[in-house]
Amino acid sequence: MEILRVEHLCKEYGKDQSLVKALDDVSFRVEKGEFVAIVGASGSGKSTLMHLIGGVDRPTSGKVMIDGQDIYSLTNDQLAIFRRRQVGIIYQFYNLIPILDVCENITLPCELDGQKVDEERLSELLDVLGLNERRKHLPNELSGGQQQRVSIGRALINQPAIILADEPTGNLDTKASEEIISLLRMSNRKYNQTVIIITHDLGIANQAERVITIEDGRIVRDEVR
Repeated sequence: MEILRVEHLCKEYGKDQSLVKALDDVSFRVEKGEFVAIVGASGSGKSTLMHLIGGVDRPTSGKVMIDGQDIYSLTNDQLAIFRRRQVGIIYQFYNLIPILDVCENITLPCELDGQKVDEERLSELLDVLGLNERRKHLPNELSGGQQQRVSIGRALINQPAIILADEPTGNLDTKASEEIISLLRMSNRKYNQTVIIITHDLGIANQAERVITIEDGRIVRDEVR
């Protein structure tokens, strides 16, 4: 079942002599439950692609379809709601709210959406992420790896169509990085969660089932492992 379709996606900045094509006619599809890595050097366009898939920015042209919805046909308010419900984003620097504890950070998308928290799912996520004993801790009382686990829980709490992870281990040591990738693989298998990782680390990319390589804003390879 197709969960993501990207069609002829282009993103340009500037104009005339200063025109920069961050993305140049990018097209690909992702099936539900796939674990995909998008790789490329700094400036290749991979982070721009993530922002467009996640509805954080709008393209110059092209389409992004998530679970059958053309996300850029939505108004900004509609897109914000769709993104909150259907796209879980994990950032390199966690983006946790410092005055909220672990449980409150994880359930923040539910609160923002006016939804009742599924306590059973929250309990399961805390257990799976190894955060039960940290549930009332604030972010500054956690290690980097634990903070990233909280951000994974926050991305998973609403059971989104897609998880996007932007360099999720870029700020962690080797041991914590391995734990985070293992958790993402576990969520992919346990929940049949579609996961797309944006990374420059080929070691991480090689753990994915499929690797899409971007250079100069274009896909140059799409390999199934």
